[in-house]
Amino acid sequence: MLEAGPLDAKVLSVFDFDGTLTHHDSFVPFLRFAFGWGEFSRRMLKLTVPGARFLIRQMSRDELKAQLIRTFMTGVEKAWVQRKAEEYCQAYWPKLMRPAGLQSVADEVKSGAVVTLCSASPALVLQPFADRLGIKLIGTELEVVDGVLTGKLTGNNCRCENKVLRLETVYGDLGEYRLRAWGDTRGDRELLAAAQDAHFRHFHSKKKLGKLQR
Repeated sequence: MLEAGPLDAKVLSVFDFDGTLTHHDSFVPFLRFAFGWGEFSRRMLKLTVPGARFLIRQMSRDELKAQLIRTFMTGVEKAWVQRKAEEYCQAYWPKLMRPAGLQSVADEVKSGAVVTLCSASPALVLQPFADRLGIKLIGTELEVVDGVLTGKLTGNNCRCENKVLRLETVYGDLGEYRLRAWGDTRGDRELLAAAQDAHFRHFHSKKKLGKLQR
């Protein structure tokens, strides 16, 4: 855990997105929405072997995600993804977002804190959500050449220690802030450990939390 920082330190409030502010993962449903059921299913078949290798621990989560992005995003126009992301946000916002999470984000913004999403999902997909929330965004960056996605990442997948590193890149020394953080998975552990005020699965129902803790 970081030191508390100066008494007058600015508050930096950091929210994970998938599973924290949302009821479930957003990226795979986005791919299904953007490509349509038929094309989505055809491309997902290509991930059968990588998925099996992941399940038997012959492939890491980051490697599987890189394969997912190569399968769906190689040669796709950035503008098309941006347009589909806007449509996805408008269509799925009510069903996807947790009301308690939305209220917490609004409360942090109202308090004067610096508020940001910090997510492993592609920033290109989450930008409409960050815009609607009125907060900043740090996410996994997709490589773009001449307006077309290459299917590669720019930098590392934004999870685990990379969340803290990305925050430091954007905001500088985190010890200068009062860091508040919300997360829900192993990928948020380092972020939560770095915060003076950490919240794990804070917006999950008590009934669901009970099942998770058994």
